[in-house]
Amino acid sequence: MTHPLPRFRRSPLSCAAALLLGSALAFNAWAVDPFKVRDIRVEGLQRIEPGTVFASIPFRVGDDYTDEKGAAAIRSLFALGLFKDVRIEVNGDELVLIVEERPNIAAVEFIGTKEFDKDVLRKALRDIGLAEGRPFDKALADRAEQELKRQYVNRSLYGAEIITTITPVDRNRVNLSFTVVEGDLAKIKEMRIVGAQAFGESKLLDQFDQGTGNWLSWYTKSDRYSRTKLNADLETLRAWYLSRGYLEFRVDSTQVAISPNKQDISITINVTEGDRFVVSEVALDGYYLGKDDEFKSLIEIKAGKPYNADDVAKTTKAFNEYFGNFGFAFARTEVRPEIDRSTNRVKLVLVADPSRRAYVRRINIVGNNRTRDQIVRREFRQMESSWYDGERIRLSRDRINRLGYFKDVEVDTQEVAASQDQVDLNVNVVEKPTGMLTLGAGFSSAEKVTFSFGIQQDNVFGSGQNLGLQVSTSKFNQYYVINTTDPYFTEDGVSRTFEYYHRSSRPYVEQGGDYRLVTSGTGIRFGVPFSELDRVFVGASLEQTQIVPGTNLPDSYLKYAYQFGYTTHTVPLTVGWARDSRDSYLNPTNGKFIRLNSETGLAGDTRYAKFGAQYQQYFPLTKQYTFAFNADFGLGKGLQGQPFPVFKNYYSGGLGSVRGFEQGTLGHRDPSGIVSGGAKKVTLNSEFLLPFPGAGNDRSLRLYGFYDMGNVFGEYDKIQLSELRSSYGVGLSWVSPMGPLRFAWARPSRAFTGDRIQRLQFQIGTSF
Repeated sequence: MTHPLPRFRRSPLSCAAALLLGSALAFNAWAVDPFKVRDIRVEGLQRIEPGTVFASIPFRVGDDYTDEKGAAAIRSLFALGLFKDVRIEVNGDELVLIVEERPNIAAVEFIGTKEFDKDVLRKALRDIGLAEGRPFDKALADRAEQELKRQYVNRSLYGAEIITTITPVDRNRVNLSFTVVEGDLAKIKEMRIVGAQAFGESKLLDQFDQGTGNWLSWYTKSDRYSRTKLNADLETLRAWYLSRGYLEFRVDSTQVAISPNKQDISITINVTEGDRFVVSEVALDGYYLGKDDEFKSLIEIKAGKPYNADDVAKTTKAFNEYFGNFGFAFARTEVRPEIDRSTNRVKLVLVADPSRRAYVRRINIVGNNRTRDQIVRREFRQMESSWYDGERIRLSRDRINRLGYFKDVEVDTQEVAASQDQVDLNVNVVEKPTGMLTLGAGFSSAEKVTFSFGIQQDNVFGSGQNLGLQVSTSKFNQYYVINTTDPYFTEDGVSRTFEYYHRSSRPYVEQGGDYRLVTSGTGIRFGVPFSELDRVFVGASLEQTQIVPGTNLPDSYLKYAYQFGYTTHTVPLTVGWARDSRDSYLNPTNGKFIRLNSETGLAGDTRYAKFGAQYQQYFPLTKQYTFAFNADFGLGKGLQGQPFPVFKNYYSGGLGSVRGFEQGTLGHRDPSGIVSGGAKKVTLNSEFLLPFPGAGNDRSLRLYGFYDMGNVFGEYDKIQLSELRSSYGVGLSWVSPMGPLRFAWARPSRAFTGDRIQRLQFQIGTSF
């Protein structure tokens, strides 16, 4: 006799509850006596292997079958998510498992999507379990629709409508399509702050990244509402008040209203300012390692001034870091305010708890998917199994940052379980593209259009080695450089650089002539670290310079060729020293860079010496504004009675020297009137960097103003300030969707007759 057992189907209700209830009812009504299973068959399978079913049931041939095992088998098969119907039939001592497979998803399509890339939407649905090739589940499709709506709401498209269409196709599959009517963007039309008395509403709203928009909102999207951004703006507002003495400021509530057409958003923020408090006294409490005077010197808080939360945060951070220098990894400094509301004064008590000293057990590197572990570890100055040293850890973090391989570097301290004096350091890095492809162009009256190209890979295959190619070409000048650097040629940090270069130049059209100056060379250079900030460079090159004669050869070239020939060979030896304390290699805002270098021709056809000195300093005026200064000097001299080689001359003008003038056209002219550079160089630059108006704190879009001075002079000429050229101008740097863009417009403020002007310059690059 065959006993068909009732089938169990999933419903939109809780699967677990439905199955438990169904199992109980079914096996109470259709209970069978236990028996030994002689055979098990599975019917209804199309794509799923029988082994998947057999692996999920709690009995085998030869086992005893019971009602409880049957119910467990049905629950287990439903839990796989592969079947929409499962039932068991008993035919004597034979079990028949009858299943109906869920259809597979053949394709997922999106129709009408403009705001999102379709791959982004597919990934969002894949994360919740819906993707091509997976079993179809109507409940999951409904959840996918809600997820898509959430994605659009996050983009301020509150009116977006989504229609889900399920189309059966052959082989028990379905096509799933989401038709989207995106609608118009919802934008902030009104923003109010209620309760503010000490400051005007417009001044307070200037602190927000979100708002009613401006002419730049197409780029910044500042007029799009986001709850996350609003919360960040409220924290900014709170910090703004706390830094101006309003110790009890609070945000009472926020109301966000959307218009019936779901396109206009109004935001109302209710605040209570409270009174303004002045710091009456700053006192220490707790254990300060017997170094109270040293800690007092770190206090940024000023008695007699309004309470400033920024100064309080700087002080507590400085205290905790100073404790860390002595091994106290978990030191805590709390601020206890003692408020006197009758006088609106507050006494701040800094309560220190150094906790305990700790050893560093392990240093773990996380996030370096491409960069090898040792590339990061060799920059660490904090050693494993040694006392925790906050100063060395900060130095290690800065050194890793200066590699230029990572967008972000964080060092977290984690206690070791079951240990009172050990910690682990987790170094979390976020890698960024370390290759740079740059394209440049300039316009001038002489060369018309110039092009430059560069490719630089600073972390080849994650090895930490650098490889670069630079090309600059125009109708009159070509420049090619190939270099490779191993920053850790030895374990002690000695770097090694190989370089090959080729330069070719010819006169401008108005100068006439068709001669060329061609220089090719190859060299090797070593960098030896003498401290954390200082490095000495030593190198040698083999260089060939050829003067290719033609019409109108300059007098300076002709004289040199008569004395040394049209082809000369030189072996330059270089020695230099550099100190770098900048906080970032790519985008410094603080610190100095100092460099001294010399190049001496001691072998070959020429004898000469070149000396250079450069000084850079960055001054952080505020968190947003930076002032930068650069001074670069060069001096060349012929040795053993020889003149300084014309092909070793310095050049000035253009990017990297005095903007507003054509590249390399300033300075000494020979008797034929042709610019041939000079043996002496003076360059002075200053820049003021600031955020672009309307872009908030977006550092990817910034303005800068600059003022440049400089020139080059002949070997026997005196450096005269009256001969310096100068220029001023403004520029824009923008990390655009197609790559970094940099524009500069310069106006010469001191130019002489015959100077070639180049006012507009731009550069575009992209990372890979």
